[in-house]
Amino acid sequence: MDQSKNAKAMRMLKTAKGQTEAAIKMIENDKYCIDISNQVMASIALLKKANTMILKNHMETCVKSAAMSKDEEEIDEKFKEIENIITYLNKNL
Repeated sequence: MDQSKNAKAMRMLKTAKGQTEAAIKMIENDKYCIDISNQVMASIALLKKANTMILKNHMETCVKSAAMSKDEEEIDEKFKEIENIITYLNKNL
């Protein structure tokens, strides 16, 4: 993964971790349910954004590299990985 994109994704994931930990503390401290839900949704949004960035980078690097290598087995493997991700995402909409 490109280092700058890697660093950006890492920051997003760490921020989402902090938001999740904050939501846990909110539950422990019996905070208002809607406030907790908003905190959880903010974490989910960041996780989705980080995942999108990671998958886009995968397409731009790993999949592109496989396609340029002309290694049919590697190309098939990368396409299968993407198919599996799409299937998983469609099941969980």
